[in-house]
Amino acid sequence: MCGICGVFNLSTFQRTDKFTIIQMLEMIRHRGPDGFGIYSDENIALGSARLSIIDLDTGDQPLSNEDETLWIVFNGEIFNYIELRQELEQCGHGFKTQSDTETILHMYEEFGPGCLNRLNGQFSIAIWDTVNHTLFLARDRLGIRPLFYTIREKQLIFGSEIKALLAFPGIKAEIDPTALQQVFTFWNVQSPNSIFKGIRELPPGHYLIAKDKRLTLESYWSLDFIEHTNTLPKTESEYLDEFESLLEDAVRIRLRSDVPVGAYLSGGLDSSVITSLVHNHSSSPLETFSISFSDPDFDESHYQLEASKFLGTRHNVVPCDYESVGNIFPEVIWHTETPVLRTAPAPMFLLSKLVHANDFKVVLTGEGADEFLAGYDIFKEMKLRRFWAKNPESSIRPLLFRRIYKGITRLSDEQTNYLKAFFKKGLTETDSPYYSHAIRWTNTSRINCFLRSTDKAIQQPISDLPTSFFQWSHLAQAQYLEIITFLSPYLLSSQGDRMSTGNSVEGRYPYLDYRIVEFCNRLPDNLKLRGLKEKWILKQLGSKLLPDQIWKRAKKPYRAPISQCFFKSPPDYIEEVLSPRNLDESGYFNTQAAMALIHKASRLGNLGEVDSMALAGIISTQLIHQLFVKNFQLQPIRSNGLKLIER
Repeated sequence: MCGICGVFNLSTFQRTDKFTIIQMLEMIRHRGPDGFGIYSDENIALGSARLSIIDLDTGDQPLSNEDETLWIVFNGEIFNYIELRQELEQCGHGFKTQSDTETILHMYEEFGPGCLNRLNGQFSIAIWDTVNHTLFLARDRLGIRPLFYTIREKQLIFGSEIKALLAFPGIKAEIDPTALQQVFTFWNVQSPNSIFKGIRELPPGHYLIAKDKRLTLESYWSLDFIEHTNTLPKTESEYLDEFESLLEDAVRIRLRSDVPVGAYLSGGLDSSVITSLVHNHSSSPLETFSISFSDPDFDESHYQLEASKFLGTRHNVVPCDYESVGNIFPEVIWHTETPVLRTAPAPMFLLSKLVHANDFKVVLTGEGADEFLAGYDIFKEMKLRRFWAKNPESSIRPLLFRRIYKGITRLSDEQTNYLKAFFKKGLTETDSPYYSHAIRWTNTSRINCFLRSTDKAIQQPISDLPTSFFQWSHLAQAQYLEIITFLSPYLLSSQGDRMSTGNSVEGRYPYLDYRIVEFCNRLPDNLKLRGLKEKWILKQLGSKLLPDQIWKRAKKPYRAPISQCFFKSPPDYIEEVLSPRNLDESGYFNTQAAMALIHKASRLGNLGEVDSMALAGIISTQLIHQLFVKNFQLQPIRSNGLKLIER
């Protein structure tokens, strides 16, 4: 894993000052503290901040092919690089390193942009072709690794994080009101936009070619949910065998590393299955890492210890209380580079800090199983609402929601009526492509009342749905929306990449192996969501690997407390950030409405879900303004270990 950046001249020929690139790299040193590398000529400057994981001795970047006509900087890992290297050597390619980076370069040399379909990994890539004067930028299929870019005065400036772009002279951060409204409606800014005007992300599954003053953006991969149409359908046991084989291999190749590899262990099904498979492929004692919450409403440490004991791991725990979340939140927002409606990234940041403190650079995690195997309650809600919509006047069908929310089985008449009213909103609008998520987005959009400026036209996060969308099952449609609007822009970014790389740790995600993704997307629905039992096929695998109390337990969503973290024992910055003066100055919020919410949180300590999300959104937006708009600070230059290549 690394951080990359660069400057490409779209028309004029002017060498970029090397200190500009060094400064850009300093802003993302946390992504790659083991060394800086720069390539520079009159057309382009490329920078790499390296976290050494594979080929520690000769894998430095930027790296060239044999005749130095191609140069690459690369953030991520290509897990099938060994197999690809063997193919390339048979084609006559020579290698000077043992790195996966060099494999990408020769794959591009051999196949051009088509090489992306052969790469099994998580990556953002920049390749400079000195002969054709072409810059090639690419991002992995699901957007595990980030890549941002902007254009200023006929120059294309790009980097792994926005803060690298802001280190380029003349680029200033300005929050986009429409993007902010997206956060306060859909929970995230939707690709290809960022929270800042003029700064865009390269969308997942896309590449960009810059040549002759033109930028060409192309998709090379997209989600597809067409089920298998074999003449002889597979049995459930055959599907399970194939799933187990794929997941075992996804884990195996993600253990490729020249440094120790650990695992996150939450105590739930997803991470426990991965940890079990890692344990089976590891000859040395496995180190696992988890979070324990002081608040019992969020704590799962009992299950973590049970799983660790069963699997025989050396388990490490970071304790997390209200105060630790509140205190670390500004640093968390410095890394997210976007407002968030949750504090859940903060414990993940503390967890990666624990990993780093134990001298680990790599961890395997369980993200992705809920999206691709229908683990979230939103999929069950959609299924029940569609069933209810067939007889909307039924008084019995809405009571089925008790089966999802077992903690509220003994409802009063008033609570029952509230539950029915909540899920009945838009009940019969089953032809809407956004049916599964309409309630969530409508519910969240209530917090738009705190924004000073709103665009009434914002209605859905995706302007163009795939042409095949309406051929998919209702479950597949819901999964697509969840993956596009939530997995990449939030879970893999604010809660994933940014929280691990903030402490120089690389997360690896076996469930997001593209072979697993494509397999799951073609599974019959009842092998994912059987009745109201989520992740059916994964639970069958879990029954072979884990004790009953782990694989049979009901899913508990990962959450973190919000309002208590800021008002039970207020951190030092909170009073200033939320002062009427600063709210007025930033201009994003209705100060009177925001102050009413703040006084409510201060008085009650704990808020309801919607108010809590609004509070997190206001605090994080004010921090974004303070850290990036009002008072952006360049990091001091420490160019130790710099490798400079000038042409």
